[in-house]
Amino acid sequence: QVKLVESGGGLVQPGGSLRLSCAASVDIFSLVNIMGWYRQTPGKERELVATITRGGSSNYADSVKGRFTISRDNAKSTIYLQMNSLKPEDTALYYCNLFHPTRRRDYWGQGTQVTVSS
Repeated sequence: QVKLVESGGGLVQPGGSLRLSCAASVDIFSLVNIMGWYRQTPGKERELVATITRGGSSNYADSVKGRFTISRDNAKSTIYLQMNSLKPEDTALYYCNLFHPTRRRDYWGQGTQVTVSS
């Protein structure tokens, strides 16, 4: 069973920081090639925020480049999203994602809410 559990969201003032975590099932974490963070705001399509490969290569949406950092801890079967210099535009429900290599489908966490407001 694939399970993704996000945590770390909350309310933060503009310019502040948050660190999101996504703990994945141990048995699947080592098999996936890419995991990522997405976010969604009501009325908008879910958008890619950042991805990280098994080898540690990362990619970012232009809107977060230079402010967000994605990382992974293989020992903890966890990926992280360090978010700095947060803006109100970053307010969204953030989802962890992985693509199952053998079942050939996406799995999503329940989401963690990030709200940036003064």
